[in-house]
Amino acid sequence: MLIRYKKTFEKIAMGLLSFMPNEKDLKKLQLTMKEYETEENWQLFLWKEEDIIGLLGVLYHNEENTIEIQHISVNPSHRYQGVGKRMVKSLREMYADKVIVPNENTAPFIEKCDVC
Repeated sequence: MLIRYKKTFEKIAMGLLSFMPNEKDLKKLQLTMKEYETEENWQLFLWKEEDIIGLLGVLYHNEENTIEIQHISVNPSHRYQGVGKRMVKSLREMYADKVIVPNENTAPFIEKCDVC
């Protein structure tokens, strides 16, 4: 189930976000987390089953009626089980009136899963 990010989940979110290739550097990771916490058009979601095992970060483009998937990450021990695909599917259901698009970093995964 997708849940909205809260500050209490910061360490878990940072850990999951650090699996993204462009978020390996600690300073870059902290800057990205700050954007999700302060920018109103940036939203972070966590995927919770028994534990939090995935993360999905989006950027709202209200004028274009689109939601751009900025980040998608799954705990390595839960990969290849369809978690990422379920996260994107759940996002599409939550925002059925919006067009969901990947960015250049998430496009290869989204295209492979054929979920947008």
